[in-house]
Amino acid sequence: MHGWLQSGLVLAVVVALHVPLGDYLARALDGDRHLGVERALYRLFGVDPDREQHARHYLTAVAAFSAVGIAALFALLTLQGSLPWSTGHAGMPWRTALHTAVSFTTNTSWQNYAAESATGHLAVMAGLGTQAFASSAVGICVALALVRGLVRRDTDALGNFWVDLTRTLLRVLLPLSVLAGLAFIALGVPQHLGAPESVTTVAGGQQVLPGGPVGSWEPIKLLSGDGGGFFNASSAHPFENPSAWSHALSVVLMLLVPTAFLRTYGRLVGSTRQGWTLLAVVGVLFLLLLGAASAAQGAAGGTVPQAVGGAHEGTEARIGVSGSTLFAVAAAASADGAGAASYDSFTAFGGGTLLSAMLLGEIAPGGTGSGLYGLLMAVLVAVFIGGLMVGRTPEYLGKRLGHHEIRSVALYLLVAPGTVLLCCALSLVLGHGASSMGNAGPHGLTELIYAYTSSAAGNGSAMAGFDGTTDFHQVLMSGAMLVGRYLPMALVLFLAGRLARGRTVAPSAGTLRTGGAAFVSLTTAVALLLALLNYLPALSLGPVAEGLG
Repeated sequence: MHGWLQSGLVLAVVVALHVPLGDYLARALDGDRHLGVERALYRLFGVDPDREQHARHYLTAVAAFSAVGIAALFALLTLQGSLPWSTGHAGMPWRTALHTAVSFTTNTSWQNYAAESATGHLAVMAGLGTQAFASSAVGICVALALVRGLVRRDTDALGNFWVDLTRTLLRVLLPLSVLAGLAFIALGVPQHLGAPESVTTVAGGQQVLPGGPVGSWEPIKLLSGDGGGFFNASSAHPFENPSAWSHALSVVLMLLVPTAFLRTYGRLVGSTRQGWTLLAVVGVLFLLLLGAASAAQGAAGGTVPQAVGGAHEGTEARIGVSGSTLFAVAAAASADGAGAASYDSFTAFGGGTLLSAMLLGEIAPGGTGSGLYGLLMAVLVAVFIGGLMVGRTPEYLGKRLGHHEIRSVALYLLVAPGTVLLCCALSLVLGHGASSMGNAGPHGLTELIYAYTSSAAGNGSAMAGFDGTTDFHQVLMSGAMLVGRYLPMALVLFLAGRLARGRTVAPSAGTLRTGGAAFVSLTTAVALLLALLNYLPALSLGPVAEGLG
């Protein structure tokens, strides 16, 4: 009961804040007025803010910006030993640097290194932090382009990527991070630029205490869906998460922007009812995940777990089973790779639930921006099925969904499962999968599936038993992250372009109502069925087999 009260309070705060924040995002991201500092940046970089882009041009801008980000971060990580504020750390090996650069630029933030032992303050602030911000902003930009495709007609224009990017960074992510950073620092999270400090312990020994700009990093990793830990233990480390208050704030921040963006969507399409409908779908999916994980962690098999009231192994003792479960489900469902417990120590069904949250497409509520356009793909499938039921051409928000549009949606939905299953198959067939598993049998297979699902879905969390530091996995995971991030974005933008060119048709008696309990149920069922159809065999061989065994 204590756990459900804790979860209820945190979720109530998220729902309460999503209305004013969502309204603010709608005003800030879709207005015509440019701020003075924005105009100065446009002049500096030669951007015409009043010139809109077609789908191909918008995608080209996304790809170019991301490619430059990968190259810049790769250079910074390999050269950090020769740069200021390296705190004694040498440059990363090129394979690890490449994997890390791709990881943070794709908003995945899988870390194949112990953070406090490999990166200095400059690499964290100017490299990882910058890309965490930028990659989350790119997701929001693509979502905005899709929304414009739904509301516009007879045009190819989807907005200007550089304007959308600048507004997202300056008007949304930066001010929210400053406010949240001050809150974390007030709660005891360290914030300084000093080197690690050597202290004398009570027993008379020497211990090195790492520190740095942790307070300013925490909001970035949580608000952006980035999840990369300043320390290897991430939010289980007392410097990143010192109290129950900081723990609750962390969960709120992970869910806040993706949830608020649902309200923004309702405002931008001119119907807040649509926003509430999507929020209802997200709420049902999230509660199903939270309920399943809580049941699995609270009723773990075995004498000791039953005697102590839950699966405490791998759980941060200050947070407890219920708090760790809430954090884990929020992180997995929001595309945030942060962790307040060892996911490898979760029960078979508990870890399987976290894996399922990613296999859903991370739409409950998903990442910043990516959660919205992923959820809209499930909505369009639900509308298509509903149209077939009544024998009419499917329509959504007045736009007809023909075979070109549905083909784009279908390809989008096949990217993630195709990438995950192909990478897992290659790992096993070539002999690199079994050698990297920390455990044999179904649990080892779950570790492998989790790793590539986390990479392709842009999550970045890991089961610690899996060794992703081999050359094979670093290269293959980098490819999975690139494909899992940018191919869906390309399909979303081309879909947005087709929708924008279409005309709006008036609703009729045969038009499917995209609101109310019936449509919420249909969309929720579609999202669950799509995941099951794609991944049920893999889940059966992994967490299900382990749990039943």
